[in-house]
Amino acid sequence: MATTKTSSKEAPKPGDSYVQSFARGLEVIRSFSAQTSEQTLSEVAARSGLTRAGARRILLTLQTLGYVHSDGKLFRLTPRILDLGFAYLSSLPIWNVAEPVMEQLAERVKESCSVAVLEGHDIVYVMRVHTHKIMSLNLGVGSRLPTYCTSMGRVLLAGLSDAQVKQHLSEIDRQAFTRHTVTDVTGLMKRVREVREQGWCLVDQELEEGLISMAAPVTNPAGETVAALNISGQANRTSAKVMQQTMLPALREAALRISQLLAAGGRRG
Repeated sequence: MATTKTSSKEAPKPGDSYVQSFARGLEVIRSFSAQTSEQTLSEVAARSGLTRAGARRILLTLQTLGYVHSDGKLFRLTPRILDLGFAYLSSLPIWNVAEPVMEQLAERVKESCSVAVLEGHDIVYVMRVHTHKIMSLNLGVGSRLPTYCTSMGRVLLAGLSDAQVKQHLSEIDRQAFTRHTVTDVTGLMKRVREVREQGWCLVDQELEEGLISMAAPVTNPAGETVAALNISGQANRTSAKVMQQTMLPALREAALRISQLLAAGGRRG
């Protein structure tokens, strides 16, 4: 997975509008991942950039609140941490209306489909309907992938201005995952503009060999792109050309349906 460069902006400083202890607590939570599901105190401190004493206070607080468990040596998150993510998912009407549409789409095209949003330098999966395991990566809700080499990422970038896209691309590590990956800014800007003009995106084996994905934008009532819906398949089963011919209409129809339902929900509110 691509790493990101440190922003040139100065880090926020403690004050009336910035609670440093809360920010440090979030860093401790983010230090846990699939690769670091259990950590010692020293490992948490190192990954979150805190002293051992500071990390210990935060871990004990999280443990008291039920978000962290410890056997005396190793710390790990508890299922209660999912409450934080569920609060986000349940607070937005899109996630309530998207799932049945996604299930219908997956059944129709016989491929997995996902919804992602732009968060910082990455896309973050917020919903996923599986049909086949098509990637070596184990993706689920909360998984992050780069923007520049994924169909959903390019759709989300297409919702930004050219200036915002250029700044985004300049701040990330654009590594080549396969021989097909486009990494230069000029080439990526061209592809993002094409996505903006045509209203959908197809990425052919740029993130992983054999993986083809198509995405379309989900928009709010103001016409702004708020998420991206995609379907993914394997090149050895279906070529990019065939996917575009046979599955793109269903994908765009589903994305439009979710956008319409989102607008309807907003009017009711």
